[in-house]
Amino acid sequence: MAEPLLSIFARWPRPGEVKTRLIPHFGAEGAARIYTRLLAHTIAVTRESGVPFELRVTGGDPALFHSAFGDDLAVVPQGDGDLTARLSAVPAPAMVIGSDCPGLTPAILRAAAATLATDPMVIGPASDGGYYLLGYNADAAFAFVDMPWSTEAVFGETVRRFALRGIRPAVLPELSDVDTPEDLEQWPDFLP
Repeated sequence: MAEPLLSIFARWPRPGEVKTRLIPHFGAEGAARIYTRLLAHTIAVTRESGVPFELRVTGGDPALFHSAFGDDLAVVPQGDGDLTARLSAVPAPAMVIGSDCPGLTPAILRAAAATLATDPMVIGPASDGGYYLLGYNADAAFAFVDMPWSTEAVFGETVRRFALRGIRPAVLPELSDVDTPEDLEQWPDFLP
């Protein structure tokens, strides 16, 4: 079986367009700096893990991401459409993550990749009811269609959809992501 490719979904950190729920507290520039630090952390952790990866980007030319985060990165556009369409375009075997989970470690990424060697899917629950990682060995578009994104129902609904297909989830440790100023209280290194 082919080794899964990890796709980090990333947006160019243009002020006013990233981490918008942080803008009222930190301002557009501050929210963009927080996002930039989170993305740089995600890239560094992924590099250290040794898991093959790419950046799937939107909001800026791939050359911008190369200049900011490294010429050695594989950078591909996310494509058109909403989040469902862009996630559905990632070919299996795959793992998809965002860039706002400061507790992510190389060991977690290696464990997720190793799990896919024996299990059909792996998921990392986020403390807000979503997930920070989803890995799958076969097409998983069904897990994205009509999903109530950005709600506390995402993790449970995703697990339910796989279960309906007879797929038992392999579950990683729960981690917190950064969506609100309160989420940053335990991660002061990411403050602007």
